[in-house]
Amino acid sequence: MGGSRAQRQRPGRPQVLFTLLLPLFCPALGQPVRYSIPEELDRGSVVGNLAKDLGLSVLEVSARKLRVSAEKLHFSVDSESGDLLVKDRIDREQICKGRGRCELQLEAVLENPLNIFHVVVEIEDVNDHAPQFEKKETRLEILETVSVGTRIPLEPATDPDINLNSVKDYQISSNPYFSLMVRVNPDGGKTPELSLEKLLDREEQRSHRLILTALDGGDPPRSATTQIEISVKDINDNPPVFSKEEYRISVSENLPPGSSVLQVTATDEDEGVNAEIRYYFRSTAQSTRHVFSLDEKTGVIKNNQSLDFEDIERYTMEVEAKDGGGLSTRCKIIIEVLDENDNSPEITITSLSDHILENSPPGVVVALFKTRDRDFGGNGEVKCDIGKDLPFKIQASSSNYYKLVTDGAIDREQNPQYNVTITATDKGKPALSSSTTFALHITDVNDNAPAFQKSSYVRLGPGFGIQWLCLLLHHSQRPGA
Repeated sequence: MGGSRAQRQRPGRPQVLFTLLLPLFCPALGQPVRYSIPEELDRGSVVGNLAKDLGLSVLEVSARKLRVSAEKLHFSVDSESGDLLVKDRIDREQICKGRGRCELQLEAVLENPLNIFHVVVEIEDVNDHAPQFEKKETRLEILETVSVGTRIPLEPATDPDINLNSVKDYQISSNPYFSLMVRVNPDGGKTPELSLEKLLDREEQRSHRLILTALDGGDPPRSATTQIEISVKDINDNPPVFSKEEYRISVSENLPPGSSVLQVTATDEDEGVNAEIRYYFRSTAQSTRHVFSLDEKTGVIKNNQSLDFEDIERYTMEVEAKDGGGLSTRCKIIIEVLDENDNSPEITITSLSDHILENSPPGVVVALFKTRDRDFGGNGEVKCDIGKDLPFKIQASSSNYYKLVTDGAIDREQNPQYNVTITATDKGKPALSSSTTFALHITDVNDNAPAFQKSSYVRLGPGFGIQWLCLLLHHSQRPGA
């Protein structure tokens, strides 16, 4: 499975030294090497020849210790061929959780000299999941006075696969009373609806049993079925009506569990039992129902657990209001989770040269590191600093990647070692920060000639010391001495 790579020209033999030094003074290439593979490839499958796409020879793969680095490493590099290989199981649904585009970010790291290249592997969906209904059986109550053409929404099936591999169509068992209509939602999802084709008569037939089938667009397609049990009820001619067709609210991710998030309200013009309204979640993912609870009597929605913007930014659900006579209506609820600055920046050292020649010129790469802040907007924007009076500086590379390079004269005889502290600070209010410290050892070069303690030495003959002592004693006895 090949990808695309930036074009790189390999220099001739006279330019080898320039080529080796170039990565020390230049930032890593901005354009990543890209590959595209289907999910669930066997371990050891070849993604592409990473060495070739980086412009490396087979000998350079081992000599420069080509490897890949990532937060969770799904890939490895064959040290002989330079191929990028699948190292671990890649489940698109688990990794990307329903996102339309699924990409894994990793870095290709070279040594001698140090350099880093960005690699992006796009994971393509395969049809490895069948549609699934939440319930094996759905019970509906419909009044015998419902007019022909009335539509009754049904629970849609879910499928973690995307695009063509997701739910494509629905079918229903043949019967004289109902046909099936499929409504396409604004987000592209499909909801099955029963359409009444013939007037119901409770005295003629008290119930109806149908089989609803959901099919995905795979080849061959996968499917699931659920049974629809319909009870025909006596008259109740006014369905509940919500105060809004769509409720939209924003809450902080720091909202304590058990807090009241929203209350939905519906009214019914009927009387007695036909006006008694109960509220239920419908067409709502099971994971969302674990996070929120709905009071059937009051319509109050509360959060059962802490919210995390970095995990889920938005919850969408539908609430059904059903009266005592079996008529119902639905509303849509959208809960936006607002980001708070609750994550400190993270610093990861990807490569480090802990020994540096004292005659290194400015711009030599000492370390490669990256930062990450799981917050959003300004809360996730990070600035990096190092301490003052150090012969080093930080150069931004791209996409939160940095280089620590030399930036001044280095003298081992004055400072044989530097303890460098990198501090990453976000732009939140209040700002959060984190630091990492490492030692850089300065390697000696022969930059000092030998030196005598005196510029000249005089040798004295025998007896000179006694004569000199007598002269001093004579001088000290003179008046005024």
